[in-house]
Amino acid sequence: MDYIQFISKYIEDNKSEFIHVSDKIWEYAEPRFCEHQSSSLQMDYMKKRGFRIKSNLAGEETAFIAEFGSGKPVIAFLGEFDSLSGLSQVADSTKQCPIILNGEGHGCGHNLLGTASLAATVALKEYMLENNIPGSIRYYGCPAEENAGGKAYLVRDGYFDDCDIALTWHPSYINKVANNGSLSNFRVFFTFHGISAHAAGAPHLGRSALDAVELMNVGVNYMREHMIDEARVHYAITNSGGTAPNVVQSEAQVLYAIRAPKVHQVKELYDRVCKIAQGAALMTETTVEIKQVAAYSDYIANPVVSEQLEKHLNSMCPIDYTKEELNYAQKFKEVITDLDKNSLKPIIINEFGKELGEIMYQLPILTAVAENDKISSGKGSTDVGDVSWVVPTGQINVTCWAAGTAGHSWQAVAQGKSSIAHKGLLTAAKIMAMAGFDFLIDPDLVSRANEKWLQSLDGQTYPNPLPSNAKPEIW
Repeated sequence: MDYIQFISKYIEDNKSEFIHVSDKIWEYAEPRFCEHQSSSLQMDYMKKRGFRIKSNLAGEETAFIAEFGSGKPVIAFLGEFDSLSGLSQVADSTKQCPIILNGEGHGCGHNLLGTASLAATVALKEYMLENNIPGSIRYYGCPAEENAGGKAYLVRDGYFDDCDIALTWHPSYINKVANNGSLSNFRVFFTFHGISAHAAGAPHLGRSALDAVELMNVGVNYMREHMIDEARVHYAITNSGGTAPNVVQSEAQVLYAIRAPKVHQVKELYDRVCKIAQGAALMTETTVEIKQVAAYSDYIANPVVSEQLEKHLNSMCPIDYTKEELNYAQKFKEVITDLDKNSLKPIIINEFGKELGEIMYQLPILTAVAENDKISSGKGSTDVGDVSWVVPTGQINVTCWAAGTAGHSWQAVAQGKSSIAHKGLLTAAKIMAMAGFDFLIDPDLVSRANEKWLQSLDGQTYPNPLPSNAKPEIW
């Protein structure tokens, strides 16, 4: 039995175990750096299957590596398992119905993401054992992808230094290879400190921290005219200083996300935003504390790794769906937001081309693979980018939701335990395991990936955008 048949059969034969792991992580719905049950579940599973476990890495209690084999090459499979706040949702319901009001939910499908990477690693390990194949494979349990960039800490502390190839995926409503396009991203808290006073009795004695936040936001909004078109700056006031309007606010805080295509561009914007914050403090006679809590580097797709993933993605698609699954997807396609409905057709045409796109638009699930030259740049951010700066990395998207379903939505959470999502998980696992095997046995392929990676870097080294004193924390 060749590796393609073996891997497909092994994953299908053990799919109930992988589905169980994914569904349990969906149920745990644990946010960044709190994924204790999700992490333990996976570590226990891997340990029972002969993997060596290293845990509590880079100051992240829920980070771990499950490794099998020895020597070169070292193939890394990246997994995530953190949830999103405010997205608790009853499974399979086409109406918004939280299990816990304002609770956590897997809106980005990380329950599927981590489990498929785990499954790929296990399937490849079994084939290595049966055929006495040398080399090392690792499943990286990576916490806190959402809002904290957990992989950046692992990269900074050297946990990827000896890896040769990194493979990963993400749930989506489109099957495609992920090209370059994710934005570098800094997350920064600006906390202003002023002087409290009675706003009517002695306003002249007060120095308003909230005024400073508002002036800072105005200043940043004026800055938008003078930054590159591709940059994005967003903010949320996380502490307005209280609810009493008759008290001058002595403390107020705003959280900024600063994005641009390249790390150095974000750093330049970050420095400018910091100056605006300092100016706001000067105008209001307050002080400002600046704390960067997360950083995501831009993603550098490796063409050699992407090519191998694409080969197996094309061989595994289209995924076969039952009539019941198509009806299920149609119901969810009908309840996506009007904004998503209006943008769906242009996206599909862009991804598939005019002729195939018109056909795909009519379907409740997008079954084809997007054309490589039609893939548009993304505007989100991922800490996979940090890994890609130190290891040749490839990433794919595999359909797990009805057409038009937005990540970070209750609709995605609702579909997270469906048979459609499970089929996406199993398909992604097969693709990654097969691509991992290609690199495991072909040193020339690894060398070509490394050559292309060095060309992409063009003499640059990992920018390590985290401050030296930054550490993983819940905020």
